[in-house]
Amino acid sequence: MPGLVIHDLSPEEWEGIKKDYDGWETVSDNGTIKPCIGCFGCWKKTPGCCVVKDGYENMGALIHHADEVTVISRYTFGGFSGFVKNVFDRCLAYVLPQFEISGGESHHQKRYAEDKPFTFIIYGKDLSEYEKNCARRYVAAVCANIRGHVKDVAFREGEALPAREAPVPAETSAQEDPGKALLLNCSMRSEKGNSAKLSKQLAERLKTGSETVALKKYSGDVPGLLERIEQAPSLVLCMPLYVDGLPSQAVRFMETALREYRGGAKKVYVLLNMGLYESGQLVNLFEAVRQWCGAMDFEYCGGLGVSSGEVVGVLLNSLPLKAGFTSRMSKGMDRLAAAIDGGDSCGDIYADLAGFPRPLFVAIANNSWKSGAKANGLKPSDLYRQF
Repeated sequence: MPGLVIHDLSPEEWEGIKKDYDGWETVSDNGTIKPCIGCFGCWKKTPGCCVVKDGYENMGALIHHADEVTVISRYTFGGFSGFVKNVFDRCLAYVLPQFEISGGESHHQKRYAEDKPFTFIIYGKDLSEYEKNCARRYVAAVCANIRGHVKDVAFREGEALPAREAPVPAETSAQEDPGKALLLNCSMRSEKGNSAKLSKQLAERLKTGSETVALKKYSGDVPGLLERIEQAPSLVLCMPLYVDGLPSQAVRFMETALREYRGGAKKVYVLLNMGLYESGQLVNLFEAVRQWCGAMDFEYCGGLGVSSGEVVGVLLNSLPLKAGFTSRMSKGMDRLAAAIDGGDSCGDIYADLAGFPRPLFVAIANNSWKSGAKANGLKPSDLYRQF
């Protein structure tokens, strides 16, 4: 295949440039794509292929068979638009679940022995040099983790994100409980994932009280969710790292909020988690929320980023949170809770496992995937399946 182009352009915009990609495979939004559900089925149930059958389940194979990949996306909070991010979330099967150390960081191993070139064309209205640098850093991180390389990054003038309309003055009776923070679980795994476990730990620390809701349960009622947000004095976004940034469902929610939210200003915090060892790889996720807050006229107040999510999830089930390996996370959680209670900023807190050697983390994680394969009736060699 000469190449693969992934884009979020309208049919009219694509018509004007498609001659430049004659013979290429095209991935665009036909309205059927589903978000990644975080089940890791593409690694341990049907290795190399997503379990969600919506026409986008073979993204890993499409990338592999293309000589090169071009990505065309509107600049959205430092990264991709909701659709393009959705496509990248669904291409997880392009790499293996096992880790290795590359460039001084933990990354997934290659499924295919290749170094795929990616060209990124990012468009927006009067993008600043700061925004361009954020985009460059983001796509570099994406390519590092899907084990390709950046061939080129180009910027074009194009449609900007919609400007937020002026808020509608709220009635004084609208906020029945003005002291209660809203914790929004943005993981598709809802109660089963680490985002839920960590948000529970945070809720137990908050003195002013909190309410936890799942973004997944409001997929068909975004206006209802925006109303809940309007009634809360502060919002805590609890979410995992997906392909170096916001999960696509979070991007789509933020895009919708920018168009439709008419409430007043909010203090916004984050509680982030990731499967990789180094919490520093959460930098683009922190930045995305910061830029969303700027677009919404919200006050970004920082938050906590936790690494080694699957290990932490196991430890939370068996150890007191302040014990040993989770001590940094515990201190960060205390700082975050105190900031929310006081309406203050806590800055961006990065929390790695304390005293847990990275080689041991990699070894344990890699062995667990083999055990997972056996539990699903597969041989460990099946994890390396290629298409």
